Amino acid sequence: MHRRTLIIAEAGVNHNGDCARALALVEAAGRAGADVVKFQSFRAERLATEQAAKASYQRATTGSEESQLEMLRALELSDEDEERIAGACVAANITYMSTPFDADSATHLVRRIGVTTLKVGSGDLTNAPLLLHLARFRLPIILSTGMATLTEVEQALGVIAFGYLREASARPTPADFANVLLDRDAWTELRSKVTLLHCTTEYPADPHSINLRAMATLRDAFGLPVGFSDHSRGIHISAAAVALGAAVVEKHMTLDRNLPGPDHRASIEPDEMAAMVSAIRDIEASLGDGRKIPAPEELPNRAVARRSLVAIRPIRSGERFSEENLGVKRPGTGIPPIEYWMYLGKTASRDYAVDEALEP
Repeated sequence: MHRRTLIIAEAGVNHNGDCARALALVEAAGRAGADVVKFQSFRAERLATEQAAKASYQRATTGSEESQLEMLRALELSDEDEERIAGACVAANITYMSTPFDADSATHLVRRIGVTTLKVGSGDLTNAPLLLHLARFRLPIILSTGMATLTEVEQALGVIAFGYLREASARPTPADFANVLLDRDAWTELRSKVTLLHCTTEYPADPHSINLRAMATLRDAFGLPVGFSDHSRGIHISAAAVALGAAVVEKHMTLDRNLPGPDHRASIEPDEMAAMVSAIRDIEASLGDGRKIPAPEELPNRAVARRSLVAIRPIRSGERFSEENLGVKRPGTGIPPIEYWMYLGKTASRDYAVDEALEP
């Protein structure tokens, strides 16, 4: 049977730095039926320099007057805000998660808030120091792979495996990260703890850029659970990812797509999130176990939809069955049509009226 897909409502920075709006996002995600609501934990000065440019989609949604650093400062949540939001998740019966963008934010999430899974954004797939810090908590990791090649994903997995298996005092080299993947225990650990999310890092992502089949490529290459971080418009591509075997689906959610901020336009609103959750659960139910056998609900319809051997003109006792007097019609309660040729040339043991089913 298909495993239940973990559905993450990515609140991200769609609170615009307002804790009250973040709390409203928690409530909305819970009502929509998502399993997780995820935020982002960072301090702007640790994330970007004064010279860091905005992405083109960020310039389109927030203008080019301010720098990326200034934009990020306005989107921060305090440690106290995060603790309040995590508490609200308990009340809303939804799991709190956040993507840490620096070591201190990660430590706060694990030690103070008590998160049990860590999420890594695509931009940090090559951030080996952060990956190593996260892995040393020995928690499950969901790793987005937007913008990455298979080689870069493998390098990231080497860093994570090193953090899971080697002593914290070790000062690794790139060769150490590569060599740890030669250890069978490393892959056992990775397969039990790491999920790879295929992703296209563009907001919104055009369908032609998404390449959902790459999700299967990741699964085949590394043998890890895979999922999809969806930046496209609408909900249909997320639903398709589930049909292709996604264990996790992450989708940006906003209270209002018209709000100012970098990610609102590429996000879905609460009613759309509810529709996506419903569609995914229906798809899960429809996938089944893959055996080609009748569903229990089908069995009563066999007699209605299938056919039996019948007389297509009057047949007298002793007359031979032929193509001129023997046919197949509904209902399917009599001799099955597969035996048609076996009856040709046999003699009727009694009279048959038109449309009367043959008896064995």
